[in-house]
Amino acid sequence: MTPAYDEVYLAGARQALGRALDYATCDCGMELNTFYQAFLASRYAGMLERGDFRVTAGMSGIELARRIAAEAGLKTSGAAALPDPSERTGRGAEYWAGWALAWYQWKTTATFAEIDGVVPIERVVGLYSPYHEMDITAFGAKMDALHREARPETELKRRRRMVGLTQKNLSERSGVPLRSIQQYEQRQKDINKASFDTVVALAVALYCPNPLQLMERVPAAPDQR
Repeated sequence: MTPAYDEVYLAGARQALGRALDYATCDCGMELNTFYQAFLASRYAGMLERGDFRVTAGMSGIELARRIAAEAGLKTSGAAALPDPSERTGRGAEYWAGWALAWYQWKTTATFAEIDGVVPIERVVGLYSPYHEMDITAFGAKMDALHREARPETELKRRRRMVGLTQKNLSERSGVPLRSIQQYEQRQKDINKASFDTVVALAVALYCPNPLQLMERVPAAPDQR
């Protein structure tokens, strides 16, 4: 999948989300999942997914957290306003989780909500040790593995079975070779690297309105959390 925005904005996205999670949980004492769900429900999740410069380049993580909290009506217990950020020099698991998730979202093009539907934010924070000491690609590989464990069936296979087609039927209707379909469903070939024409042909045959939904990305499935 081609990322939704240029990599030049990625560092800003990672810093913003990481600092927002760190500030909300460590400085404001908010419950991690409560704040993260507020983020997912806010307009700022979509802005980060698109690499909107108003967030990636024009907003600090502190400001991002405060806007999310205001939008959701969240505040520190007993306080009229959110506190000033602490002078802590280090960054813990919450910061790393946001920093790493922003990279993974950019890399996979899945939405933050889709990722959370497979690997909840608490699980991501739990990966801090040992993955914060590794290259970010190791974290990506782990997230991919968790995705495969949670979704052993590819979206192509799931949709084919949902409409009642055999692999041969799908091949005949789409014009995509039977062997290719078998390999995509078994993950022996990466459907993300298939030509767009191939993916469109499969989507049309499966009555799938958005061809991108057939790609191997973290799918939304809130009923399977």
